[in-house]
Amino acid sequence: MAITASSTYEDVHYDDFGSAMTALAGVIGGGLLLLGLGPLTLSLLGLLGWWAGRLPLLLRLAARDVAGDPVRTAPAVAATVIATALAVALMIIEPALAAQRRAEYYPEARPDALVVDGFPADKAAAVRAAVQRELPGIPIAQRDRQLDFAHLNIEFVESSSLDPYGWLPPQIGDQALLRYLTGDPSTPYAENTAVVVTTENVKADSVVIYYDLSDKEDSLSTRTVPAITVRPVGPYVDGIFVPAKIVRDLGFHLGPEQLIIDPSFHRSSAIEQERLDRRLADSASTYLERGFVAPTGWLRFVVVAALVALGGALAASGLAGGDSRSRRVLVRVRGSGAAMRLVVACRAWLSAAGGMVLGGAAGCAIGLLLVWPFTTSSSWEPYERAAFDTPWWPIAALVGGLPVLAAAIAALPPPGPRQRSRT
Repeated sequence: MAITASSTYEDVHYDDFGSAMTALAGVIGGGLLLLGLGPLTLSLLGLLGWWAGRLPLLLRLAARDVAGDPVRTAPAVAATVIATALAVALMIIEPALAAQRRAEYYPEARPDALVVDGFPADKAAAVRAAVQRELPGIPIAQRDRQLDFAHLNIEFVESSSLDPYGWLPPQIGDQALLRYLTGDPSTPYAENTAVVVTTENVKADSVVIYYDLSDKEDSLSTRTVPAITVRPVGPYVDGIFVPAKIVRDLGFHLGPEQLIIDPSFHRSSAIEQERLDRRLADSASTYLERGFVAPTGWLRFVVVAALVALGGALAASGLAGGDSRSRRVLVRVRGSGAAMRLVVACRAWLSAAGGMVLGGAAGCAIGLLLVWPFTTSSSWEPYERAAFDTPWWPIAALVGGLPVLAAAIAALPPPGPRQRSRT
């Protein structure tokens, strides 16, 4: 695990297959560490029995009960150790992964925009009608695509340059699409003028369209149209807007590619998306831009692992009971019921505390080392790693709180038959 962490420490491009194999090697190392915790638990129970004589009376009796028969109690304590290690490792790795994915997240649309796409040209009218029935009275922006197997490329020319300056994704549509891209209803629209929508510090005064309806790039025709530059409301909406009329006048056939519910007029919800999905069935797909949403499914695994750790501690306490030395000592003492419950609570606390401390240390080692190969970037221009905020307080609450909970549960009096009052 240390080797995998050191080999993936730098923020550089990593090969997909190589980084996957590195992460797999780290996981195998973590698995070997977990397998070694079982025999180690047996040895630690032996040390606990050796040190029991220096503890207070109740803890001494409880420690000797737990360590007196390690063959019975060690598997239950090992379950606590391994479950805790898995939970802690996940508590470290998942927030780091979420932070890295948030830093690398690139929205596909404006926030709260509902996009419908993935439909063939012959079903475009039916899909649009379904959207209008589900969202009546709400304007729909339409992004068009060329239906011809022909060459079409669009570049903009900056005011201070004579050559095409750069390429942005072409956005072919009507005035509704322009308003969606800019987020400003007052953006001027003209059927013979293109609009360069970008956050870059450029000023374009024309757009060059390279096209060939015969799809032969060696005989490209060009057309230059005037353009203006507009800065969008969001940082992720870039493109060269070209009115559909200009492209049709070149001889291209256009059809709807995307239907967009502009969030400037209506902010779509997840419920509306679900209803629209049911109405569209398999004829189209929908996408609702909600920004980066960190996954939370791993929290259920942490809860289950915590319950397994708690159950292992209680099982170890129960297995250490029966004909234990503490029971034989306290059975002769008057009022030994309360004292026996305290010993049982101490047994549960010792089993849980020992397992949680060992498992927590192993989980921290696994999580802090595996977080590096898990957050590598396969992009040629890799993102810098986001800060890994280790959740030390939740880990401390888990490691310190579960032993107390185990002791409280174990100290509860056992349910017994109710005594009928004499009348």
